[in-house]
Amino acid sequence: MIQYLHTMIRVSDPDAALSFFQLLGLEEVRRKDSEKGRFTLIFMAAPGQTDIAEVELTYNWPSEDGSPAETYSGGRNFGHLAYGVSDIYAACQKLADGGVTINRPPRDGHMAFVKSPDGISVELLQMGGALAPQEPWASMENTGSW
Repeated sequence: MIQYLHTMIRVSDPDAALSFFQLLGLEEVRRKDSEKGRFTLIFMAAPGQTDIAEVELTYNWPSEDGSPAETYSGGRNFGHLAYGVSDIYAACQKLADGGVTINRPPRDGHMAFVKSPDGISVELLQMGGALAPQEPWASMENTGSW
């Protein structure tokens, strides 16, 4: 037997990462701070998905002198997280209203990509089949990489 538990991503700013994933619709389900290990783990899940499909945000605390524990770059080499959404246009609008760049707009009414504050690609897929193309999304160009 095997059971999917979670995907872990390292974050440089836990508050910014938490806000981003909350905009996506995830909720914090538990948190662990380790004084000895100097890290914080924040587990997030879509409503009703606790212990089924979680994202673990790992924040390594700065060193005693205040310098970052690690510097992260890229993010695309990770691949991506993917979430099904009930209305891709509404989800993208909510993210855009929250200051998130829509890197690959949902021109086809089916798929979009955004990035977390740490550059992790997040794919949004319309559940139940594509919606009819709508403006402004249908004519919107890609922004950056995804």
